[in-house]
Amino acid sequence: MYPKSLLKLIEILQSLPGVGEKTAERFALYITLKMSKESLTEFSSILIDVSRDIKKCKECYMITDHETCSICQNSERENILMVVSDAKDVISLEKMKNYKGYYHVLDGLINFSLGISEEDINVEGLKRRISKYNEMIIATNSTVEGELTAQYLKKVFEKLPIKITRLAYGLPAGTDFKYADSQTLLNAVLNRKKF
Repeated sequence: MYPKSLLKLIEILQSLPGVGEKTAERFALYITLKMSKESLTEFSSILIDVSRDIKKCKECYMITDHETCSICQNSERENILMVVSDAKDVISLEKMKNYKGYYHVLDGLINFSLGISEEDINVEGLKRRISKYNEMIIATNSTVEGELTAQYLKKVFEKLPIKITRLAYGLPAGTDFKYADSQTLLNAVLNRKKF
């Protein structure tokens, strides 16, 4: 029914998180029929730029367009390391503008039902850099996977001479904290406790 290139566009759009078949079809038709050639060219150019320029920071594994992200380059931040599951968590936490330490992005959480074990998350990078910090805040979600990952990290690092804390509960149980408002995140950081 649709031309091959349009079907391929629908398929690609449908692979995005939260985009179902109908939404992908609507987006594809809008892109094809409503966007000007100039807008399409700019859109495709931006996608190429993103694929070429965006990479992981060599220190914390946050997304960046440099070798080292702006947070890691800032020597005025506090000597605290917050461990998060993904780059979106860093963005959420930075929006509250109160946490002044550094981050480490795990790129996932342990989830045995999906075949994701401790070897599949970025713990080796954390092991290489943890000795530089006075405190490690484990800021994984309060989901089963987040708790399992937090317990694993505690076990791996508990013998090191570093304070290990966990974000205070105040975040809704069973949800991702990236959806929490800034005040809830601020309270969770300020009221963290020894883990």
